[in-house]
Amino acid sequence: MTVRYSVRAVDPEEHRARFTLDLEGVAPTVDLVLPSWVPGSYHIVNYVRGFRDMRARDPATNRPLNVERVDKARWRVHTDGAPAVHIEYSVYGHDLVTEAFDFTSEHLFLNAALCLPYVEGRTSEPAEVTLHLPPSWKSVSELEEVTGHPPTYRARNYDELVDSPIDAGHPTVLTIRPLGIPHRIVLCGQGGNYETHRLEEDLGKLVTATVQMLGDSPLAGYTFFLHLTDVPDGGLEHATSHSAVVRRLAFQPGEMYRRFLGLESHEYFHLYNVKRVRPKAIVPFDYTREMYTRLLWWMEGTTDYFSDLVLRRAGLLTVPQFLDRMAEEVKEFEATPGRRRQSLEESSFLSWVDYYQPYEETPNQSISYYLKGALVSMALDLEVRHRTETAKSLETAMRYLWQNFGKLDQGVGEEELQPAIEAATGLDLGPFFDRFVRGTEELDLDGFAQYAGLHVGAKPRDPDDPSDEPGYLGIRCEDAGGLARVRVVLADTPGRRAGISPGDELVALNGSKVTYSGLDKMMQATPPGTAIDLTLFRRGFLRTVSLTTGKPPAEKYRFTPVDAPDELAKKVYASWLGAPWEPAKKGPG
Repeated sequence: MTVRYSVRAVDPEEHRARFTLDLEGVAPTVDLVLPSWVPGSYHIVNYVRGFRDMRARDPATNRPLNVERVDKARWRVHTDGAPAVHIEYSVYGHDLVTEAFDFTSEHLFLNAALCLPYVEGRTSEPAEVTLHLPPSWKSVSELEEVTGHPPTYRARNYDELVDSPIDAGHPTVLTIRPLGIPHRIVLCGQGGNYETHRLEEDLGKLVTATVQMLGDSPLAGYTFFLHLTDVPDGGLEHATSHSAVVRRLAFQPGEMYRRFLGLESHEYFHLYNVKRVRPKAIVPFDYTREMYTRLLWWMEGTTDYFSDLVLRRAGLLTVPQFLDRMAEEVKEFEATPGRRRQSLEESSFLSWVDYYQPYEETPNQSISYYLKGALVSMALDLEVRHRTETAKSLETAMRYLWQNFGKLDQGVGEEELQPAIEAATGLDLGPFFDRFVRGTEELDLDGFAQYAGLHVGAKPRDPDDPSDEPGYLGIRCEDAGGLARVRVVLADTPGRRAGISPGDELVALNGSKVTYSGLDKMMQATPPGTAIDLTLFRRGFLRTVSLTTGKPPAEKYRFTPVDAPDELAKKVYASWLGAPWEPAKKGPG
């Protein structure tokens, strides 16, 4: 049987759409359940808060049926002998983010997990969604289109429905065919400084480089959903599409545009890594609870690493641009004390309460599995290229996973990833995984970079810079009506040792008034090694703490060529970056 939903765009001013759900062959009771999370976003969310007016009736007699609210996201319909039920409800949606239901007078973005509850026990049955929209609206989805007037889309099961967003309104739709595969670029929202030809060309290059890296494509078609706003939110992957919320002015040439391409590359790579090469532990999906896996570092962090490598292969990043992006990640990693306290596997496992819900102590106790996962993947790639004399690489491992797990629709077990990479590369990688994936040993990034004839480290301070090096407290502040309120105190810093706490409001430094906007200038006047008295309010009481300012962390990290690499290092460099190794250029900087 088919589960049939419909949505009517009738109250755009209230951002509340009307939904119906029709079922046949029903049991004495029917439970409707709204998911509490969506695949790709590993945290529990109360999507149900926008639901109202749930009611049911027997469609043959129009007799009302009792609807019981069982818990926050579950309703039980008592069918009272009716062979079919018709259910109605409304949902408020005004949130244009990656996992969204958004409804305005101009736009509808429908992610099924936020507005289409599943019927318990019937998630494997086909589902159809009919859209009753203004006549001038156009709808787009990668779901099978059953009818066009009104548009009706069909999913093979509830999982496919959740994994296939629907966008409607007045989008600009571009179509490209890299490698003969149709890809739509759907731009929603006003404005946008994109150049149509450049966008089509660059996304086409990205697709081609990704497919060539993996060897083949599972796709018959794909859609890039791009929502143009003033407040970006990132992206969410799906099996045959992804949705991204980006700045409408993010497309002009320069670093901002390259970051946009990095987001698109990351989400597109997910069609292999996560959507098909996926953790066995989270399938079949249980949308009502946390589903734990220690493999998110590979699914997200390794995808992050490959997203930039794909851009390099596509010619969309130069070698210096690629290395600068990796150096930015090194800087962020080195500035996070939690890297010494949490392993990659633990970071992955605790994503439900950690990565998506950071708080004041998060940088001291945790490390992002995106960030460290990308750097560990880079290190592993260089390790493999070095030890196999470039015969194998992390690309080899990714192709192996795709051929032996993804294409076979077989999830990767918690203990299967390392053996799979070892099978692909022919190497014993146990010590590497013990130290850097399961353990918290400091990652010697410079040592791995030397495999490619490079050093990586903090950029030295310019000796010709006349400004004094500022003092460092190790605190991060927020603007509290002009005051500097402490938000985070980093471990092993002067501020932490002096007992500064999150929530403290800085009042004076050596008797001079402190403001949020003026704090940086005050620190410039108190260089490292300066004894200071810091007056602050803590929970309403005035107090003073004394400390000595420290040396600030490096403002920039960089990769630089080593002086005399051997021939293997040059070979690793060329295989990794697709260009011959070059010595350092003479001159300043």
